[in-house]
Amino acid sequence: MQQGLYGPVSDLIWQKAQKIKLLICDVDGVFSDGRIYLSNTGEELKAFHTRDGYGVRSLLTSGIKVAVITGRKSNVVEQRMTALGVTHIYQGVDNKFVPYEQLLNLYNVTPDEVAYIGDDMVDLPVMKAVGLSVCVADGHPFVMTHCDMTTSINGGHGALRELTDLILLSQNKLADAHGMSI
Repeated sequence: MQQGLYGPVSDLIWQKAQKIKLLICDVDGVFSDGRIYLSNTGEELKAFHTRDGYGVRSLLTSGIKVAVITGRKSNVVEQRMTALGVTHIYQGVDNKFVPYEQLLNLYNVTPDEVAYIGDDMVDLPVMKAVGLSVCVADGHPFVMTHCDMTTSINGGHGALRELTDLILLSQNKLADAHGMSI
């Protein structure tokens, strides 16, 4: 057992985290709490936690790639991910496995060098293929039974940061990581 920042981490999860070169994230339920706010004019709003943004920036400045694959299309997501420096943003995707395979080739990484964080059934095909699969604390119960790790924090409230901190800590990069709370 390793001592993580958010509690004990099994040796197996720690070893898997040490290998990660690419983190792929779902958006709704991970970056956000899964709720979608629609105004009377049709404007879509989502809330993002700055801690998660800091974690993403910390990974990127530490040489670990980050990509997003989401089933919905949203200008808000495009704006947020672009502000964070995420360059590969796949939106409106029904089959997340297709962009996952594209990312493997693009970044020349093997499945065991990839982590994926999600919260629902649509995430399972990719979660089953990667080296480290993570479900947020308030994710679907069935998904939790098929992932390597469940965060202690709910989606949209710092769950992603919990994972980014684990990856950086396991790779001895946390102390030198430079994020931004954007």
